[in-house]
Amino acid sequence: MHHRHLGNTLLLLGCLLLLGMAWQVSSQAAPYREVLCRQGDQAPPVNGREDPVWEAYPEYVVLDRVSGQKIFLKTMYVDDTIYFLVRYSDPDKNDQHKPWVWNQDMEAYVPGKQREDTFVFKFAMDQATTDLSSFADEEYIADVWYWKAARTNGVGYADDKLHILSTQPGKKAQKVTSKSGKTMYLMRLGDKGRSAYTSTVYAEKIQEVMPKYILRQPTGSRADVRAKGEWRDGMWTIVFARKLQTGHEDDVQFVPGKTYKFGVSIHGLYGEPLPQSPEANLYGKGRISEMLLLHLESQVAMTNR
Repeated sequence: MHHRHLGNTLLLLGCLLLLGMAWQVSSQAAPYREVLCRQGDQAPPVNGREDPVWEAYPEYVVLDRVSGQKIFLKTMYVDDTIYFLVRYSDPDKNDQHKPWVWNQDMEAYVPGKQREDTFVFKFAMDQATTDLSSFADEEYIADVWYWKAARTNGVGYADDKLHILSTQPGKKAQKVTSKSGKTMYLMRLGDKGRSAYTSTVYAEKIQEVMPKYILRQPTGSRADVRAKGEWRDGMWTIVFARKLQTGHEDDVQFVPGKTYKFGVSIHGLYGEPLPQSPEANLYGKGRISEMLLLHLESQVAMTNR
């Protein structure tokens, strides 16, 4: 009798173990959520508005876990260009960044506290990458499109950059602690070419508040991503556009029929710790909340539709 009870107990434990292993394998093997980039025949304007042409394309909702905001995302490609439509709510329009504020006592300009609104796309350059977090345990290289309401929006671009997470320190690298406690280094580099902005200073008072950054036309690989945002009624709407194939080694190259890992964030991905106060500014403290799969519809599928 005792042996029979012992055998039943061992059998039950074995079943529970197998179920646990099966659940673990199932959860680990669960696919990332897919975002379908359909082929279209009419390109949307890059003007910060949801043009009627977007109505025919599916919308995906991604939760930005840092801000708690929902990101509404659509995408398509037309001819040789890929497009994204991004919308997210924001009660305030912040289109100034570190402006110079006149200090009467010092008789000089001092940096202001204002920080611009932003949005980030982050694409894995190697599809073996399993985590695009700034705090990942494994090294990776990522193509980053960084839209900035003050520094790039006025000229109609996003800043095209490269993120390199490495075990070795590098140029201007941010030291971070990975999810498992490893020391890693995050390098945030601009693509080859000139950025869409440059900083300036003022020796004498002109107005109470003056811009720190002067906009200009970007060049080279840094000018690959067109982007225009418009804030209206508590909502940012941003349209992105980039050639499928740029020919630049610091960009992800899109091919119809292929799939690409990516993530999005409302705030910049600087590898900084989250603030303790819920009232603190989240600028630069973004996180990739969810790894997504961007699948570009095959051109053959389009002709068969």
